[in-house]
Amino acid sequence: MRLLRGNTDKSKKKKTKAEVSATVRMRNRTNKGVLGLMTVFCAAVIVRLFVVSVVDNSKYEGMANNYHFGTMTLSANRGAIYDANGTALAWSATVYNIYIDPTLYREEMKSIEDANDKKKSAAEEENETADNLVDVDQLKTSITNFLSEKLGLKTEEVEASFEKDGRYYVLQTQVEKNVTDEITAYFEKLNLSFIGTEATTRRYYPQNELAAAVIGFTNGDGDGQYGLEYQYDDYLSGVDGRVISAQAANGEEMPYRYSTTYDAEDGDSLYLTLDTTIQYYLEKSLAEMVEKFEVKERACGVIMNPKTGAVYAMATYPTFDLNNPSEIYDTKTAQELAALPEGEYSTAYATARETQWKNKVISEISYPGSTFKIVTTADAFEENLINMETDSFYCSGQVQVADALIRCSNTAGHGAQTFTQALTNSCNPAFIEIGQRIGIDKFSYYFEGFGLAEKTGIDLPGEAVSYSVTGDDMTIVDLASAAYGQCNKVTAMELVTAYSAAINGGYMVTPHVVDHVVDSNGNIVLQNETEVKRQIVSEETSAIVREQLEAVVNNNPSHNAYIQGYRIGGKSGTAEKLDTSTADDRQYVASYCCFAPADDPEVIMLIMADEPNKEIGYYGSQVVVPYARDIMEEILPAMGFYPEYSDGEDTDSTVTVPYLQSADITSAESTLAQLGLTYEVVGDGTTVASQSPSTGTSVTKGGKVILYTEVGGNSGDTIEVPNLVGMTAAEVNETMTYYDLNYAIVGSSASESGALVQYQSEEAGTVVPRGTAITLTLSVSQQSD
Repeated sequence: MRLLRGNTDKSKKKKTKAEVSATVRMRNRTNKGVLGLMTVFCAAVIVRLFVVSVVDNSKYEGMANNYHFGTMTLSANRGAIYDANGTALAWSATVYNIYIDPTLYREEMKSIEDANDKKKSAAEEENETADNLVDVDQLKTSITNFLSEKLGLKTEEVEASFEKDGRYYVLQTQVEKNVTDEITAYFEKLNLSFIGTEATTRRYYPQNELAAAVIGFTNGDGDGQYGLEYQYDDYLSGVDGRVISAQAANGEEMPYRYSTTYDAEDGDSLYLTLDTTIQYYLEKSLAEMVEKFEVKERACGVIMNPKTGAVYAMATYPTFDLNNPSEIYDTKTAQELAALPEGEYSTAYATARETQWKNKVISEISYPGSTFKIVTTADAFEENLINMETDSFYCSGQVQVADALIRCSNTAGHGAQTFTQALTNSCNPAFIEIGQRIGIDKFSYYFEGFGLAEKTGIDLPGEAVSYSVTGDDMTIVDLASAAYGQCNKVTAMELVTAYSAAINGGYMVTPHVVDHVVDSNGNIVLQNETEVKRQIVSEETSAIVREQLEAVVNNNPSHNAYIQGYRIGGKSGTAEKLDTSTADDRQYVASYCCFAPADDPEVIMLIMADEPNKEIGYYGSQVVVPYARDIMEEILPAMGFYPEYSDGEDTDSTVTVPYLQSADITSAESTLAQLGLTYEVVGDGTTVASQSPSTGTSVTKGGKVILYTEVGGNSGDTIEVPNLVGMTAAEVNETMTYYDLNYAIVGSSASESGALVQYQSEEAGTVVPRGTAITLTLSVSQQSD
């Protein structure tokens, strides 16, 4: 048998050239596919690297820094706010946030429980009773009650905080240092570390409610809210600093040498044009006026320099406490809110809170009423439309304009009047005639020129835009009512700024409340200079307006801020609230604007009472004027203006009580006798220990001064003030002598026929020291703007 050598698999044949070529092509396609995929992948990686390293470099650098570096914020101190004399109105102090670590709290409580269990087990092995066990439930309750009491929180709030997730939860912010120290000591004694403190700042307002609507306040984060705190927040807030420290791979901070500190830049401080003394007198009188006349929609006032626009005082009443701004300040409003059903309270409370925060001087508009007649007066004289020597204005008590019958406040009419008489009488028909002489185009021109169609630009937030009907929108009836202040609605700030231009030479100035801003190094970084926008009337016209307004005060002192020895100009107003009240229940805004010295004004004041109780009184001359007079009497000497008596003035009717304390009785008696005052000595001493009335008080000649010779001798020597309203001067003298009280008369002279007391500075029933001087306002009639 023969063996066959070689390939016995008949099926295995040698590949042909075509087959080999096909295999190579397949391999090449596969390689190309893989290579393409790898190219795409590499391109994607390169693009991603470019995005990470170039496009999003800062993002990832920040992420890396956050991982490698720890950051701690250094809070900047907020700048202070001072009045014109350097009295602090707002400043910041260090307080603390109290926080807990809820996770650590649970761990520490569990640790105490575990320790108890170990003690129990050990005691059982020794067949003993475990002692020194901690009652964990009682401990939790004690901790909860302690924190609740110290932080002013509900126990439910504290208990809920212990169940929070995480390791940081703020229990209370802005906690005073003494409370913080108590909390720290309490937990150190318990050897518990789940609670911590961190320093922060709190805003304080040492004057409480003084100038609250102007200053504003900050929120819990320290950001300015309302008023100057908001307007100048960028200056006041400063710039927080940082401490950046390196961290190891495990997240722990590395030694201090690896850290960098960026110091905080403390905020700048504001120095205002406000004067706290002037502000106090304004707010005191507003409060008294609101209470006496039951002013429903709040009162406001502003005092400023008409030449520079520097605001000396600005107030709204009722006000609020800057240290507790969310509390309703007005007692009556708070009581009304408390009586509301639960479903109505929240909305009503929010409205009342927002209202008390509003600065009424700049944020609310109203009809100006007869105070606007000053603008009409300036318009007419600038256009040479009034001849003081020949013009006469007749008033029958009403006037027909197109289809409207417009009445005068004096329905019987004033008859024929000179311009000065028409202004003094506040005669509407006379000013309607003057408005018609001016015409719509010129009236509109001056209305805008006096800044009444634009915001004043005062450096406070929330300034409202006026409502005006002028130009093509104005009809002849609109012009008639606009001429005496019953068509257009403006803010008090716009009105007093326009009034200032009418008396300061015609210059429209921008009002401001911040004089300058100082950085933490004492450098002035902002100085508010006097800004004159334009001159709207001439110096000559302005001089005429001043003369006429001084004549109004002098010709009718009982209805104006007449003060013997001072030159004062002024005009009252009583505006009807035509758009928000009905003819059957018409409401009014009473106002008064005055300035001094009349020949060269350095101070101007506007006061408004929105909806006084009509049953008590609503005319500007009745509601506002007495308080305006009181304020001017108090602030003019404080500003360095003293009385200068003319030849015709009766300077002998009143006497200023001298300083007598520490003087011997004989000398004091002689001094009083020379002044025309009587006296009464109380006590057996030989020198004056105290006196009543106090030094500087004005009293009618013949009044009595009580001299006490023993310290505390005047204690309890009081009198209840009688009701003097409606009395004649003779009746006042008899009554006050009986009650052992003094008085001083302002307004009409005591001898004027029919003059009666319309207002007394101390309410009937008020208990005052014996000898106190009561200021009385006498006038013949109250029926005047």
